Amino acid sequence: MEVSRIRALRGPNLWSRHTAIEAIVTCSEAEGDIDSIPGYEERLRNLFPEMGFLEADAHLGQISVAHALEMATLGLQSSAGCPVTFSRTARTLEPGVFQVVVEYTEEKVGRLAFELAIELCRAAETDGAFDLAAALGRLQELDEDVRLGPSTGSIVQAAVARGIPFRRLTEGSLVQFGWGSKQRRIQAAETDLTSAVAESIAQDKELTKTLLRAAGVPVPLGRSVSSADDAWQAAREIGGLVVVKPRDGNQGKGVAVKLRTEEEVKRAYNVAVEFSDDILVERYLPGHDYRVLVIGDKLVAAARRDPPLVVGDGKRSIRALVDHVNSDPRRGVGHATSLTKIRFDEIALATLAKQGFDAESVPPKGKRVILRNNANLSTGGTATDVTDDVHPEVAERAIAAAKNIGLDICGVDVVCESVLEPLETQSGGIVECNAAPGLRMHLQPSYGKGRPVGEAIVANMFKPGENGRIPVVAVAGTNGKTTTVRLTAHILGVAGKRVGMTNSDGVYVGKRRIDTGDCSGPRSARNILLHPDVDAAVFETARGGVLREGLAFDRCDVAVVTNIGMGDHLGLSYISTVEDLAVVKRVIVQNVAPHGTAVLNAADPMVVKMATACPGKVLYFALDPNNPVLATHRVQGHRVVFVEGDAIVAVQGEEQFRVPLAGIPITRNGSISFQVENAMASIAAAWALGLSIENILEGVGSFINDAASAPGRFNVFDYKGATLIADYGHNPDAILALVQAVESMPAKRRSVVISGAGDRRDEDIREQTRILGKVFDEVVLYQDECQRGRADGEVLALLREGLVGAPRTTDIGEIRGEFLAIDAALAKLSSGDLCLILIDQVEEALEHIAKRIAEAG
Repeated sequence: MEVSRIRALRGPNLWSRHTAIEAIVTCSEAEGDIDSIPGYEERLRNLFPEMGFLEADAHLGQISVAHALEMATLGLQSSAGCPVTFSRTARTLEPGVFQVVVEYTEEKVGRLAFELAIELCRAAETDGAFDLAAALGRLQELDEDVRLGPSTGSIVQAAVARGIPFRRLTEGSLVQFGWGSKQRRIQAAETDLTSAVAESIAQDKELTKTLLRAAGVPVPLGRSVSSADDAWQAAREIGGLVVVKPRDGNQGKGVAVKLRTEEEVKRAYNVAVEFSDDILVERYLPGHDYRVLVIGDKLVAAARRDPPLVVGDGKRSIRALVDHVNSDPRRGVGHATSLTKIRFDEIALATLAKQGFDAESVPPKGKRVILRNNANLSTGGTATDVTDDVHPEVAERAIAAAKNIGLDICGVDVVCESVLEPLETQSGGIVECNAAPGLRMHLQPSYGKGRPVGEAIVANMFKPGENGRIPVVAVAGTNGKTTTVRLTAHILGVAGKRVGMTNSDGVYVGKRRIDTGDCSGPRSARNILLHPDVDAAVFETARGGVLREGLAFDRCDVAVVTNIGMGDHLGLSYISTVEDLAVVKRVIVQNVAPHGTAVLNAADPMVVKMATACPGKVLYFALDPNNPVLATHRVQGHRVVFVEGDAIVAVQGEEQFRVPLAGIPITRNGSISFQVENAMASIAAAWALGLSIENILEGVGSFINDAASAPGRFNVFDYKGATLIADYGHNPDAILALVQAVESMPAKRRSVVISGAGDRRDEDIREQTRILGKVFDEVVLYQDECQRGRADGEVLALLREGLVGAPRTTDIGEIRGEFLAIDAALAKLSSGDLCLILIDQVEEALEHIAKRIAEAG
């Protein structure tokens, strides 16, 4: 078994809406049917008893090692606690070659599971060993390390429940919600509303107390100290029991409470100084430790925190009891589990000593032994939900504290006998305010019910009805994608939107290009969705990006499929037929939002079939108003766009609007049929987005497809009285559309300059010149810079084969180099001639043509 080309599909893809690992798996003849390997499945199940059911290939009726690899990868993740359910193995046209697809929730975990599954399958094949426990341990450890923690995870889950898209920006807890200008960001329980100044204040415990005291919030008396001796002096000034803690601490680190003697205070100081150079000594407030969570101007949760303790059984030592408590699977290190292991450190030993115990003491049965006087969960304490018990005045003081500090999310630490009564009546007070508070105690309290704090944070970031989304238009098809994208983006810009656009020419925000090259894949689209100045996005969605990585978005408002026709790039990445290609192009239609629209070409049967996959509405467009699909759709009261007389007409029921073809420059008064189709697709997309008729009319009327606004898309020039047309057409469908357009334009003599992309099928390369040979008098063939796997001269030979028996072409030339070929064609032009130049290096070729035109005056 050989595994190659492992990919991570990070968005909705050819197989499902799940993120997934996809790999090409090549099996030997024996591995194509595990029944031919004696004892294989039995050995596999002995090594991994929990593996799922192996289902035979629907076509062959056999179970291959590739199928076993699929189920092993899925099963290992599931057994490690990952919530995965989807997997699939598909046979390719190549014998013994399969595509294996397995869902993942964390990419690193999915990749590791795939590697371990390969080891497992090979061990079963060779009757080798496989340490299942170690494999699952590695997966669990990695999953815990890379997945979001409970605080961030709860906020993300709440956002997803509201339909708000999210994206992790780092491997940590920095997360973006929403897209473009509607985006918001969080890091753990901090949001982009959290002031850095407020956070700094909260870290300074003494400053916090000063501000709260000024606002009338009860706080304990205390001051900063500079040494152990100074700490004891401060304790004497305060009198009674005191607390020693770092002035800028967190998670209870270095905190010691209920200290009375000089020895206790100085020892606590020496521990605290390990965490901070600035130590605070303050009055100890009697009572319980409560954490109150304030979000915005509301108290949303409260919990009583109890210190870590063990209960004696009369047999085991305190150390053994701690080990027993820490063996609880709910307890772990860090914040990934609902409880944290009890720390058995110097502070714990000092706390035991106060009670007359040491680590090896055996407390009597039923004796509660406190291991720490502070009740922070990170040191092993427990939490009991008391949200419903909080007195209104206690809530008022907590909210006032958060407001005075300036925190939008604030963990307020309250010490009092009971939250059922006002703080002032029981000598209670607020001892700390915490930025980025842990949410675990409220989500999964040790006792009581969890509170929806994630939902409260999301509600504070997004108003009711907001989902952080901007309008997204995705455009797919064989031809016309780039022009449709550019025109749609232009109409949105006329409507006042700041538009982000990706296409095969680059990435644009407004009129500024921020990236160059072919940017029609998901990486470029994700960059647009990250950009804070984008109000709407229009994406050219090429097949390669969908196959390589999936979509950049979970759903779009409008999906436009221009055509499938004879297809393009067939034979690559196991996409061998136009039916296969249609399945790839259909992905954007499958991921239209329920309120969204698929704009489909009614004249293309392959595109029409996609309608059944659309979760939203369908809008058909076609040149012919009598197209059966379009006409039926129209009768049923749905939206359609077609050409009638001298105008593009948009109709739904009794309502309609007309866009005169004379007012759409790219159509040249309707004479360029493929540009009419591109205009219809763009008008339909804008209509589906709810743009006004005025905006649509102005948008199509002001869009010019010159070399600046739409490079390489039927750019027309005048050269010494001859007509030059530069276009990036590179497949038979595009060539056919160009020929139809050229035939509508007067010319004494026609010539064409063409090369061919080596990654097309032989028949596709030949077909291009076969079409051109019917219309052009002269064909200039050139070999471009990149032959894409072809031998020197191979593409030129195929192009020449297509011209054999050409009914019109009488003059065929071959030139090495695109610019030399252009110059050769220009040199033969006379006034009234027409020359179609099929460019490869779009920008460079257009610059070269512009230079030659300028030289000719």
